Amino acid sequence: MSVTHYDWLAHHAERIPDKDVWVDLHSNRHFTYREANDRALRLAVHFQRNCGVEKGDRIGVLAMNSTDMLEIQAACAKIGAIFLPLNWRLTVSELDFIIRDAAPDVLIHDRQFATEIKELKEKTGVPYTLETTGGGGNTPYEAAIAAASPSPVLATVTHDDVWTIMYTSGTTGLPKGAMNTYGMAFYNAVNLGVPTYFTPNAKTLTILPLFHTGGLNCYSSVALYFGGTTLVMRAFDPGECLRLINDPEVGLTHFFGVPANYLFMSQHPDFKTTELSRLVCAGVGGAPTPVPLLEIYKSRGLALQQGYGMTETSPTVTVQDAAMAFGKPGSAGKLAMNAEARIVDENGNDVPQGKTGELWVKGPNITPGYWNRPDANATTITDGWLHTGDACRVDEEGNYYVVDRWKDMYISGGENVYPAEIESVLFKMPEIADVAIIGVPDDRWDEVGCAVVVVAPDQTLAADDVILFCQDKLARYKIPKHVVFKTELPRNATGKVLKRVLKEEIGDLRKSA
Repeated sequence: MSVTHYDWLAHHAERIPDKDVWVDLHSNRHFTYREANDRALRLAVHFQRNCGVEKGDRIGVLAMNSTDMLEIQAACAKIGAIFLPLNWRLTVSELDFIIRDAAPDVLIHDRQFATEIKELKEKTGVPYTLETTGGGGNTPYEAAIAAASPSPVLATVTHDDVWTIMYTSGTTGLPKGAMNTYGMAFYNAVNLGVPTYFTPNAKTLTILPLFHTGGLNCYSSVALYFGGTTLVMRAFDPGECLRLINDPEVGLTHFFGVPANYLFMSQHPDFKTTELSRLVCAGVGGAPTPVPLLEIYKSRGLALQQGYGMTETSPTVTVQDAAMAFGKPGSAGKLAMNAEARIVDENGNDVPQGKTGELWVKGPNITPGYWNRPDANATTITDGWLHTGDACRVDEEGNYYVVDRWKDMYISGGENVYPAEIESVLFKMPEIADVAIIGVPDDRWDEVGCAVVVVAPDQTLAADDVILFCQDKLARYKIPKHVVFKTELPRNATGKVLKRVLKEEIGDLRKSA
């Protein structure tokens, strides 16, 4: 029998009604659990009565970070609708595919994206749109909440029901909607909350985009589960992060970021004078963290607690506590309480301890699959084991080390980038005969794209032409930073490009910059 999902927001609104649950730093709005629950109920009524939303229908959101995002997800939980956060960094053509695939009944958007939404509504036929600013005021979004009663027809949902769909880039170039259930959210709160010392007194700062599992689930949803408080930053600002961490009246206890966030903060003039000891936990993920960066924070007495996860894993699979962070720098920690893992070879057989193989994971924290993608489910899930596509090893003490990408994906500024998607765009250039995208090291973003191009006969092409061609077709973080020209690409006997050989041939482009 499926386990009933209990409404976390409603539960805390009953027990600690006057405590802040969400603080919007951009608009300086504070919402208590009682106020947030009332707004979510009213928004749910608007969805039901004005938009005809039923259980299982999707509610899309194209917006910058704000507490609006969190209350929309909470409203979805009241009526069993599915929260669909959209990456605002994507182009209209990229969003067009996602919206057609997920088919939301409602699309809520920031006013700054009004032009894109108008085009997307015309292309996809989304029935209802609702505009906000993410800061309150006189907007259709706020008017809808004010006009509705706080009495929706509540849905019965279980841990098996889908709460959120988050789209990730696909190795075939087509985005995939990873279904995240209520059960995944619950087990992530347990898996992550224990080793990161969450309590009802926790106060966390969310800086990563809320369309990303790192923003939504590290640690926003965890704080909600424990009855803590989340401060939402509209966009990452290293100086403002340091100011908030340093302010005893703010009282931050938890912070999570990707390595680039910590790097930029460490380079800020205020870093040396910021009091870091008030942080109970500083989590880091999204990419392996360079050991020298870990040492910078260690010298200030702060352990950066690394973990490993994916959108498909809610995301926590492995995580460090503070002692592990100091004692095992570079590891991704040990397996979370409610998770299983295997490290396998190309044939799916377990490899010996200490050997590198592909990480497979299983458990109640793992996605049931991808929206409308039975083909992807068949190739990435075997008997409940999710193939992560990441190369990993585990030591004799159970510490996991993610040592490489099993596939060709690379991570730029915490965002997964799949070369096939970029290659499919560049192959549209008549001047290009052949092209391969590889990830190369970058001091700012950890990795960036390098396009290795073979120019077609009787054609001429400059590096700037390649980059310019991508401008309106790809999100900025996907656009290659480097372009290298070659007469041919190395391939194996079956015609596959040998990208490892390319990386060796090209080397570290930072040295020639």
